[in-house]
Order: sequence, then structure tokens, then C-alpha cells
Amino acid sequence: VQLVESGGGLVQPGGSLRLSCAASGFTFRWYTMSWYRQAPEKEREWVAKINSVGGTTNYADSVKGRFTISRDNAKNTVYLQMNSLKPEDTAVYFCRAEYFRDAYWGQGTQVTVSS
Repeated sequence: VQLVESGGGLVQPGGSLRLSCAASGFTFRWYTMSWYRQAPEKEREWVAKINSVGGTTNYADSVKGRFTISRDNAKNTVYLQMNSLKPEDTAVYFCRAEYFRDAYWGQGTQVTVSS
């Protein structure tokens, strides 16, 4: 099982980034996919979630209206489009796959929002 995040980097406040998480080793289309983030010296927090067929999405209040989660089950990939980025969005972003008691994490990708 692998979840590999990519797309992180350094961006100025107000900018955009698109994160990707490529999955392998399990039946991706069955799994609810989520993005979490962890800022330095803070606990990991949930950011967004999308159900297995992509019809239902949920967002943390802190990112609602700025971030969009989506998935392509044909490509076994989940995305996080991040717009209007703020310095407080700086964190390591992780994707998570969940299906009943099965749960997998990626290794994370760093997002830094700074001028």
C-alpha cells in the first residue's frame, strides 16, 4: 500500500497550489479520502474529506471556500486545490485513505506560504 503526496512548495500569500495523492496497493474507489495537515508544534488537523464516489465533500471551517477536494478513481488519485493561501496554511499536508477499519497515511508534502 502506498499513498504518495506531491505538489507542495513555497507560495506567496494569496497564491494557489494543487496537491496530489497517488494511491496504489488497495482498491482506491472503495475508500473515503481525506487531507490532513500538521503545522510545526501543532497537532495534526483534518482539512477535507471526499466520499468514495466523489459525490460528497466536507471541509474544515478554516479552509471552506478556499480549498477544493476532488478525486479521479480512474487514476487512483485525490487532489486538493488550495486557493487564496494564507501564512497560517503553512504545514505538512497528508492524505489518508479510510474504509471501515482500514486506514492508510501518506508521507506528507510541505506547503509553505510566505512572502
